[in-house]
Amino acid sequence: MLNVIRDINPEGSDRSDTADSASRGPDIIDAEAVPIKPAVSVLMLRDGDEGLEVFVQHRVSTMDFAAGVVVFPGGRVDPVDSTTAPSITVPDPQAHTSAWSKSTIAEDAEGWRVLLATAVREVEEETGAVLDPAGLMPWANWVTPLGRPKRFDTYFYTIAAPELAAKHQTTEAHMSEWRSVTGILADEGEGKLKLMRPTFVLLRELSEFSTVAEVVAADRIIDPVRPEFPSNRGS
Repeated sequence: MLNVIRDINPEGSDRSDTADSASRGPDIIDAEAVPIKPAVSVLMLRDGDEGLEVFVQHRVSTMDFAAGVVVFPGGRVDPVDSTTAPSITVPDPQAHTSAWSKSTIAEDAEGWRVLLATAVREVEEETGAVLDPAGLMPWANWVTPLGRPKRFDTYFYTIAAPELAAKHQTTEAHMSEWRSVTGILADEGEGKLKLMRPTFVLLRELSEFSTVAEVVAADRIIDPVRPEFPSNRGS
């Protein structure tokens, strides 16, 4: 089984800290008052000439959250998702309830359906691609640390998407593209782009796989990741 990487050097820093600091906005005094909103992010994958490729978006610098960083398509859960959730069907519901059994969403018996409904809606809105929820595979759960002006309980999925006609059609990003996983990590290392910590960690996990088939076959154990801000991290 492949375990989720919980965090990278929590007492120090890694290259993704730069993006975390630059995009999170100012810390706030009444941190406990910030609500944690459920959200979904989808890693659409395909095989490419340079290995595994993922569809990413380059967020505009004027956003009040995750400004100027590279992200996966997705967004927060909206009320409409609860309405459409009953129509979501998958071959093995137990795979979803088991994957999120340690997550907050497990408090709602049908919460996993709401997440899938969100994933389908958000990806279609942002990329034009229509996902089959049966292909969405739970991958990770990250919760925004205490102290940020916006907090999300984000559920990440992977999906094999070789035939999906994904395109750029969101105003939250200035560009969308398919990129090799290794290429994104290389550019981040050279300072050519910025990644928030969850994105960096998940891409590093994916870099261990050579093909989409290997990712789909991976047996995941998902533990929610709730990193704290190191006291010595710059703002």
